[in-house]
Amino acid sequence: MKERKVRYECDLHCHTNRSDGSNTPLELIDRAVALGMKAIAITDHDIVPPETAELNGAEVDLRSYARERGLTLILGYEFSTDTYVNDVHILGFELDWSSPAVRREMERAKMSKSEAYRRLCELLTAKGFPIDYENEILRYTDKNGVQRERTPDEVQRKFIFEKMAEKGYAGSWEAAKIMVQNDPELNVRREKIDPLHALQLIHDCGGLAVLAHPYLIAEEVKSPEIGKLSRAEYIERLIAHGLDGIEARYTYNKTSYQGRQTVEEIEREVRARYGSRLLISGGSDYHGNKKGTVDPREIGEAGISYEECQRLFAGRLF
Repeated sequence: MKERKVRYECDLHCHTNRSDGSNTPLELIDRAVALGMKAIAITDHDIVPPETAELNGAEVDLRSYARERGLTLILGYEFSTDTYVNDVHILGFELDWSSPAVRREMERAKMSKSEAYRRLCELLTAKGFPIDYENEILRYTDKNGVQRERTPDEVQRKFIFEKMAEKGYAGSWEAAKIMVQNDPELNVRREKIDPLHALQLIHDCGGLAVLAHPYLIAEEVKSPEIGKLSRAEYIERLIAHGLDGIEARYTYNKTSYQGRQTVEEIEREVRARYGSRLLISGGSDYHGNKKGTVDPREIGEAGISYEECQRLFAGRLF
């Protein structure tokens, strides 16, 4: 199969099978190298990134493995933040991953997820969309057709959306996500870290805080803590509390984005509004070519130039 043309040299938003991606960290690196990438970031959901992996019976350093193949590997963590506002995800790059504070937050997020996702399956079943949490979410078939099991800690909400699409309850996982978000009875809220606390945690651990996919945040949001704010006002609040960067180029056309702007229009607007105040990032939100996914995202489909990447991590990696 002919490879898609890579349009960006650096993709700073990629997932592995340690959260809801399908590639192992080594497979992700190999894929990026095959596509001619210069830099990628592992940004799995609510889990500390891996620094090593097993290869041919030996433990290898992932950065060294990538570097030997001409690729810069950046380590990140996608913090799901704000219990009351959807899709406020903050990417924390190059933290001190051994920090007890990071480890505590990772464990808290795991516990919060497992309870909320089991409850979502129960509510879907009660509404006539049966999803068996034990036998359809915790037990699954991998890309090679092998039956496997995952622990409650490993469950991602997207797994439930994918199962909904597979069973015909929605046309795609994106449609399933919208279906759940738009139904107050199904929109089970799990306790997430406050975004301002996430910013503080990232900075306390020496990291860089970047707002992921800003336009997945609704145009108007409301919560008990902050009242009603526009998206722009919400982002300004994050900036006032130390946000370092923002994703300008992102694959909105392949997500649950409900706005009317094109990917290009959003990029121009983000750069115009924030380019003089924030560092610019970007990424595809690559998850791998999962079975049944129509037109999956590819590494490098969205991102930034190598020069922008150098500016973003000046003094840290370059």
